Amino acid sequence: MALSLNTEQGLNALNLHKVPPLGGGGGTPIFITGTGTGIGKTLVSAIITEALHADYWKPIQAGIAEGTDNDKVKSLVTNSSTTYYDEVYKLKLSASPHIAAREEGDNIDLNKIIEHYKTITSKTLVIEGAGGLMVPLNENDFVIDLIERLQAKVILVSRNYLGSINHSLLTAALCRQRKLDVAGWIFNGGYQHYEEEIAGWSGYPKIASIPFTNNINSTFVSEQARVIKTSLLQYL
Repeated sequence: MALSLNTEQGLNALNLHKVPPLGGGGGTPIFITGTGTGIGKTLVSAIITEALHADYWKPIQAGIAEGTDNDKVKSLVTNSSTTYYDEVYKLKLSASPHIAAREEGDNIDLNKIIEHYKTITSKTLVIEGAGGLMVPLNENDFVIDLIERLQAKVILVSRNYLGSINHSLLTAALCRQRKLDVAGWIFNGGYQHYEEEIAGWSGYPKIASIPFTNNINSTFVSEQARVIKTSLLQYL
């Protein structure tokens, strides 16, 4: 079936997938995903967590030799109200989660993640995914399947690099095909004026742009949280 990328259909898609939340806190979780690995999902997660004074959870972490994304977000967020939930799977190998788990004789079980999620009482929870939508978690399930099981609202992250238009539009097309509840885009790294084109072609709105910096620290995160908060609340 052909996938339309016109704006009207894209905006209508924002109202789909409205189902009761699973978590004990009663709120719809915010799932941070995007076009792939190394695009700034952890930075964006920290900024959103700071802006909303939300709680943070990365259920699957692969590659822990240099620390975890949970540790990174903790170091960047300054508010005292955020709770950081432990990973369900904390894997040593820096690889696709299904491979990293296999190397440790384990298998990532979405049911185990969902059961853990049901114990979380946060009203506002930021969940950071692993890589992009089609990163395999086991032999049958992908990140997109976890998003559906969590009944989460999605924020898409795209970084400025050669090929990002194609990767961004493919990501948006898959979201629409699976009828995910997408809030919009956060662009990361100083786009060359084509973030508006990606938003227009994809049909999902631009929430914010995070400027490039060589100095990612808590001061930068706090400032960007202040800058994007109003727009973020508008689209959530």
